[in-house]
Amino acid sequence: MNSSRASFEAYLNFLAEATGDGSPVLLETEHALSLHFDVHATQSLMSRRDPNKLVLGYTRTMMSFLLLQPAPTRISMIGLGGGSLPKYCYHHLPNTKVVAIEIDPAVIALRETFLIPPDDDRFEVICADGAEYVKGQEARPDVILVDGFLAHGMPAQLGTAAFYAACHARLADNGVLVANFLESDQDIPFYLEEVRSVFGESFSISLSEDSCNYTLFAWKGTWKLPSLNTLLTRARILETAHPLNLRTAARRLKQGKRLASDHKFWQTLPS
Repeated sequence: MNSSRASFEAYLNFLAEATGDGSPVLLETEHALSLHFDVHATQSLMSRRDPNKLVLGYTRTMMSFLLLQPAPTRISMIGLGGGSLPKYCYHHLPNTKVVAIEIDPAVIALRETFLIPPDDDRFEVICADGAEYVKGQEARPDVILVDGFLAHGMPAQLGTAAFYAACHARLADNGVLVANFLESDQDIPFYLEEVRSVFGESFSISLSEDSCNYTLFAWKGTWKLPSLNTLLTRARILETAHPLNLRTAARRLKQGKRLASDHKFWQTLPS
């Protein structure tokens, strides 16, 4: 059987298995493995040739936190999915403890399928509600990555002032919060106001790399973003160790600071 025929049959099986009830469904082809909650959106995508590669553009954009926190000692991530971001951090940041919080046991059950490493002293997967987890008083991460989605979109509790306040309190000093928003989410202006109520003006938002997502970066403290030249210098250094387009990300980060306060732009989003 040729690869095109096999991929077509895999897609037919995927359509047959998709229940529409929000249960995770896999689409397996010769070159990739993807996770879905319905037939319309891809939650996670893994290259079989390079399982630790960040295939989706928004995941590469979320890693731009390295421009602000290049050597985090601890990262907490809300939402496991296929584990693209946790795997990348585990393999490319050897001095970092990575903790992924996932609410759905059925998603966690797929960790071996997506080659997510087993728990060890540097990696841990916790089955819990991320919105509740950040209220705890345990170790304070330098970075919190928020990429929690259900079939209907982002859970409402991950976009409130109460959630952002809990993240702010949980973060280490000068810590960074990163969140993924769907471009089609009409509540983005609301999220930004909720972020502003907690972080003040210490945040930026920009369209993610080659995808229909926005990425939020909010930082604890009143410090301002470094100059573009400083960010570009950091990006060039980091790119020697990371297969990421961080120089473009640096420009978007600076532009996103202005975009975050452009109320007219957010009012023009399609309803």
